[in-house]
Amino acid sequence: MPFLKKTQKNQPLSKLWDMKAQKCGLRHTVFSANGDEYTGEWLDNKKHGKGTHVWKNGAIYVGDWKFGKRDGYGTYSILLPETNGYARQYFGTWKNGKKHGYGTSFYGNSAVYEGEWSADHRIGSGRMYYDNGDVYEGEWMKDKPHGKGTIRYANGNRYEGSWKDGKKDGDGTFHYLDKGQLYEGFWVDGVAKCGTLSDVGRDEAPTPTKYPIPKVHLLDMQLVLMESQSAHKKNKKINGTFQTVEAPVLQAFSKPMFCT
Repeated sequence: MPFLKKTQKNQPLSKLWDMKAQKCGLRHTVFSANGDEYTGEWLDNKKHGKGTHVWKNGAIYVGDWKFGKRDGYGTYSILLPETNGYARQYFGTWKNGKKHGYGTSFYGNSAVYEGEWSADHRIGSGRMYYDNGDVYEGEWMKDKPHGKGTIRYANGNRYEGSWKDGKKDGDGTFHYLDKGQLYEGFWVDGVAKCGTLSDVGRDEAPTPTKYPIPKVHLLDMQLVLMESQSAHKKNKKINGTFQTVEAPVLQAFSKPMFCT
């Protein structure tokens, strides 16, 4: 009985080209129609593993990829046309294409943030070095100081305490090292509302006040401070209008106390 050999059907050229174009494993540089280029590892036709992506505008990312997105550790830099060199914008961990975990980001000429990230936002604990020389270290929420934190100003002064939406809010202490004074109290929306002022390190201060703070006596300083805080918390909108509760009358002071 004669053996009949099955005839092999030719695959369409379009299908053959598509099969050859499937990317998996390590490949040479692949150029995109939009001008970008990628060199690195692939899995199921997606960037996966170690790789380098160069955008048309010159920006470059070198690091880890997962199913087509930056995921893991990597560095993102931009091209400087005037020098034809690169400036790092961020290095650290990524997740699902966004800054996530711990990393360092650069802003402008000298501003730097190093700390925790979540979905491209500064969230958690971190330290920010500002262009003017100020340094903030503490908690963050959506790119703003929020929670407990300390800011050291370029002139040496320092604030330690609570923050809300990027402003001093709640209990805090302000050290006027240039004048040798210490303010302890609470803030609302960035403004000191009530607290005590005392001389601390006045003899070593570079620009002390002309006269020291006088010594007087307050029967119960903490009680006055608590009552003032309570009064400000009650200052809220009721029936379409704002009702303001007057701050307590201060009678006998051990330290100058200021309430607004």
